[in-house]
Amino acid sequence: MMLALELLTLNKRYGSYQAVNNLSLQIPQGSFYALLGPNGAGKTTTLRMVAGLLQPDSGDAVILGHSITRASNAAKQLLAYIPDEPLIYGKLRPMEYLEFIAGLWGISAQKAERYAQELLRQLNLWDTRGDLSETFSRGMKQKLALAGALIHQPKVIILDEPLTGLDAAAARLVKNMLLDYIQQGNTVILTTHIMEIAERMAQRIGIINHGQLIAEGTLDELRTQSGDAGGSLETVFLELTQDREDLTSPHV
Repeated sequence: MMLALELLTLNKRYGSYQAVNNLSLQIPQGSFYALLGPNGAGKTTTLRMVAGLLQPDSGDAVILGHSITRASNAAKQLLAYIPDEPLIYGKLRPMEYLEFIAGLWGISAQKAERYAQELLRQLNLWDTRGDLSETFSRGMKQKLALAGALIHQPKVIILDEPLTGLDAAAARLVKNMLLDYIQQGNTVILTTHIMEIAERMAQRIGIINHGQLIAEGTLDELRTQSGDAGGSLETVFLELTQDREDLTSPHV
């Protein structure tokens, strides 16, 4: 089984705070994976290390066989990362933005133009292609950021709260695009506070708390781990993370 992402005892500390603590995880290629956790659990720190935006204190992240610490350029070529607050250059129009991003990846102008047009049409941004990006709503900027992430056709895409700011129609559009992306053999890894998204879309789910992986598997496997055979993901998540809080909280 080819792994899209493997985390190997990843660690990151900020002063006295251990944000990520010996985190190990395997995500198969061609899967839709949700990484969940309470606020401050270490999700975003983990993803930023995977994307090469933060240097781990120790450990490694391996993307389709390429180490992010020893072969970062090869690893990054296979990856796209969209943070919860993506940076969009407001003075650029959508086509200009996508062609600029494509140029950074070394994509030819002809190929970039063709694929940018396709993405803008898929994301219902074609009619606003002549507008400056600074005039876009947050949801429109989120869709443009997704187009920018897909322009170099990565094998793995990481999304931190990808549906924030999208209305129902746009959220459905993005979810369908991501499912199509999976069908092509690619991998999606996302964090979200909207449990319904993870429950309906993710094939496997990892739950982290205090920088550690506390549960992982399919929803049915997580139900077994929580002891709630028929529970929703929200119920299972709360039971597992609360149990962890009880174990780590001081007892009076």
